[in-house]
Amino acid sequence: MTLNADSALRSHPFVADLSSAQLDTLARLAAAVCFEEGELILVDGQRSTAFYLLLSGSVAVELRTAYCSVCVQALQAGQVFGWSALLNDQDTLFQVRARERTTALRVDGAALQSACRADPCLGLAILERILRVVAGRVRSTEQRFAEMCGVRV
Repeated sequence: MTLNADSALRSHPFVADLSSAQLDTLARLAAAVCFEEGELILVDGQRSTAFYLLLSGSVAVELRTAYCSVCVQALQAGQVFGWSALLNDQDTLFQVRARERTTALRVDGAALQSACRADPCLGLAILERILRVVAGRVRSTEQRFAEMCGVRV
């Protein structure tokens, strides 16, 4: 892929206000990836290994059962997914599927964990951002299921 991962990372909203040193650390961990429409990126129940920063396109965060998949949230450029990769021994809770051709930066979860431990200021900054993502995912899940039950939100 010809995408410059370093400059793409530095312009991503998720890392806004991080120091140059922190951005350098993250840039060393990031690799550009591309997904085609309909491609399954994360499978629920599998071990989480990567965190993704969306650059273009969009993905659907889905809650899957044996009988159907329900889109809980649609994410687009500037958003992130794969936060469970930052937790030891955590399985992926939602599946994520590309809604169209999508580019992202893939960050190895274990390497990101190590970087956060080595730089507690980076760790705190990432933790605060990830908690906002988790809270948003919970809120979206709550709203989607309220809609399915006929409750106005």
